[in-house]
Amino acid sequence: MDQVLLYSDRLIIRTLEERDWPEFRALHQDAEVSRFIRVVESDSEIKARFDDRLASWSFESERWLTLVIETLDGEFVGLTGFCCVDAFSRRAEVGYMIKPSMQKQGYGTESLQAVIDWGCLQYQVHKYIGYCAVANIGSIRTMQRCGFQQEGLLRHNYRIGDTWVDECLMGLLADER
Repeated sequence: MDQVLLYSDRLIIRTLEERDWPEFRALHQDAEVSRFIRVVESDSEIKARFDDRLASWSFESERWLTLVIETLDGEFVGLTGFCCVDAFSRRAEVGYMIKPSMQKQGYGTESLQAVIDWGCLQYQVHKYIGYCAVANIGSIRTMQRCGFQQEGLLRHNYRIGDTWVDECLMGLLADER
C-alpha cells in the first residue's frame, strides 16, 4: 500500500512510521487510555503490536491499518484506523486512541470522519462497525457524531483482565455518512 496522508481542518492523518514508536508506546502504556481496551501490556507486547502495524497493509489482509493523528503543527494526538472484517461485504471495524491531553477537543471525531470518508472512497467500504465498552461514553459520543447508530448491546462480550465488559455494537452505512 502507498503512504496514507489525509488532511482535515485541524489535523494530518498519516501512515505509522518507525519514528512514532515513543508516542505509540506511551499511548499504549497509558492506563487511562487502556482502561476500556485492555490491560496495559508489557514493552515487548507493545513493540510486537507496533512492528505488526508497521508491516505492509492491504484492505483484504484482515489486519489493522494504524494511522497517526497529528495537529497541523506536528503535535501527536493519537492513533486511528480500521480493519477489514469481511472483504466481500466491504465491512470494516474502526478504532482510535486519543492521548488524554488531546481528548475532549473534537480530534477523535474529526480524524474518524476523515478516515471513514477516505475508506469509502478508496476501498468502497459499505459499512463500518465499532465496538465500545458501555462505560466509555466519550467514545460512544465520538461514533455518534460521525453518524454511527447503536445496533446492539453485547453482554459480557469482552474481558479486560478479570472483568467482563458489556459492549455497544455501533454501525454506520456508507450512504448514511
